Amino acid sequence: MSFGDASAGRAWALGIDESRPLVKQAVEAGITTYDTANVYSQGTSEEITGQLLREFTKREEVIIATKVNGRMGPGPKGAGLSRAAIFSQIDASLQRLGTDYVDLYQIHRFDPNVPVEETMEALHDLVRSGKVRYIGASSMWTWQFAQMQHAADLNGWTRFVSMQDQYNLLMREEEREMLPYCLDQGVGVIPWSPLARGKLTRDWDATTLRSENDQYGARLYKQTEESDRQIVAAVAAIAEERGVPRAQVALAWVLHQPAVTAPIVGVTKPGHVSDAVAAAELELSGEELERLGAHYVPHLPEGF
Repeated sequence: MSFGDASAGRAWALGIDESRPLVKQAVEAGITTYDTANVYSQGTSEEITGQLLREFTKREEVIIATKVNGRMGPGPKGAGLSRAAIFSQIDASLQRLGTDYVDLYQIHRFDPNVPVEETMEALHDLVRSGKVRYIGASSMWTWQFAQMQHAADLNGWTRFVSMQDQYNLLMREEEREMLPYCLDQGVGVIPWSPLARGKLTRDWDATTLRSENDQYGARLYKQTEESDRQIVAAVAAIAEERGVPRAQVALAWVLHQPAVTAPIVGVTKPGHVSDAVAAAELELSGEELERLGAHYVPHLPEGF
């Protein structure tokens, strides 16, 4: 999401020349999975991601993930999870990415206007065609995810292998149903916003270019400010004790959770890549994990 056209609604988005050193750094650090979506900067993110990966890697050495559902154009094929929309949007994404297949094709959200059987059969047909290797899903209610998996099972269609949902120290509601379901079903979890839109990496009242311009993010993390402040303070304290950036502590906490495969991080600076890599090696003690989780209170689920 951090790559794209700043004029397309994301003032913090980096153009291709600004993105190039970050992708190079990530590739050299051994990162192999790159996640984007058709709606990020209206396709520009896919174009930048595809071009830079061609510059720095071989296609067979990386996993490219993108998404479908959001509005990309007028008419019934411009959005949603109908068969017509999915078939139209995968071809557009492949063209922008400059590849003949996507490793992981994810439905960006649940579409209540389309029968789940239509969506799952269309995704299965993309896998059979070779345009898609695996399919995944993103934020929705657990019963909706289970319903779609059940439809696939009943008809012998391809199942989702991953769930990209919102999960971090400030929003842990997925622990109630989604994460246990994924753990039981062997579904990989790749959380978005593992740093809570950066709130876990800075003092509570501090702002950034993104926080001042992110219309979607501005609606998140508004529910229980006092408890959230205490969590942010706990991250800061442990980071200071460890002598590491706060981002490493917050990411390490996510990685310590049993259902999580790997968090999705949006990078705009070299330090963001370095912190993500270092967090994979940061072992938190039981006492530190207790301190980080002690102040959490129930939230209304959001981000769907």
